[in-house]
Amino acid sequence: YQERLFLLYVFQLSFSSQSRRNDLIGLIENWDMHVSDLPKELTDFDWKTFQLDYRDYIDLAKLFQLVPLIGAPVGAIANYKLTDHLGRYAMNCYRLRM
Repeated sequence: YQERLFLLYVFQLSFSSQSRRNDLIGLIENWDMHVSDLPKELTDFDWKTFQLDYRDYIDLAKLFQLVPLIGAPVGAIANYKLTDHLGRYAMNCYRLRM
C-alpha cells in the first residue's frame, strides 16, 4: 500500500506545477518520516488535486490529438515525451529514496 502511494506521489511530482513540486519533493526526500502521516485508505488520497495537476500539465499536448490528420503523430510524440519525463522523475525519486 505504501509503495503504491509512493508511485502516485512520483506521478504527481512529475506532472504538476512548480509550487506543488516544491511541496512534494520534501515528502519524497523524507519518505520514511512521512509514512505514518499517509492516508490510511487509498480512498482518503487527495484524488481531486492529483487529477487537476495532471490535467493542467498535459492539457495542450492531449488537445492536439483531437485534430484530424495530425492527431496521431502529435499524440505519438507527446506520449513518448510524457513517458520519458515520467521515467526520469521515477528513477531520480527512487535514487533519492535509496
